[in-house]
Amino acid sequence: MGERRLSPRQLLSMFWVFFKIGAFTLGGGYAMIPLMKVEIVDRQNWLEEKEFLDIIAVAQCSPGAVAINSSVYIGYRLFGLAGAVIATLGTVLPSFLSILSIALVYTGVRAYPAVQKAFRGIYPALVVLILAAVFNLQKAAFKNRIDVAVAITGLIALVVFDVHPILVILASGITGLIRYFAGGRRERSAGG
Repeated sequence: MGERRLSPRQLLSMFWVFFKIGAFTLGGGYAMIPLMKVEIVDRQNWLEEKEFLDIIAVAQCSPGAVAINSSVYIGYRLFGLAGAVIATLGTVLPSFLSILSIALVYTGVRAYPAVQKAFRGIYPALVVLILAAVFNLQKAAFKNRIDVAVAITGLIALVVFDVHPILVILASGITGLIRYFAGGRRERSAGG
């Protein structure tokens, strides 16, 4: 499918499809992909399944949220720049409106002691959720002692020396490249 001119009816249809995807997918990101596939490939027949999967692969490799990247790419693929804008607005608008509503309500009630106590009670749960995510990620991240050393060094750089997180990520990436080029030959020749 080449780039086509977008009629007002198609514009509204595309907006509505992406609005539904944004509104009815809890969790965002990867949770949106199955609904996107059903709407875009199965119901609307805008893309073939292989083309859709290729777009998702490119969206995953690009910086940013995969759902937004996918919306931009699909919209652009179908209807050029106008399609990219409409698809992205449709995807983002439900979340934006939800957060805006919550922010407006919170602004009006945040001074109430009960609300402050409720949020104070939520903080430990947030820490637990973050720790649970870290625990689950560490299983895949720490394969050997060097991985642990890189993580500890990064933690010290962040917490003790207040190094910017981007610098820690860059240094870790450089360490990975050094490990690849220095030790990779032995690993590749050994079949690993």
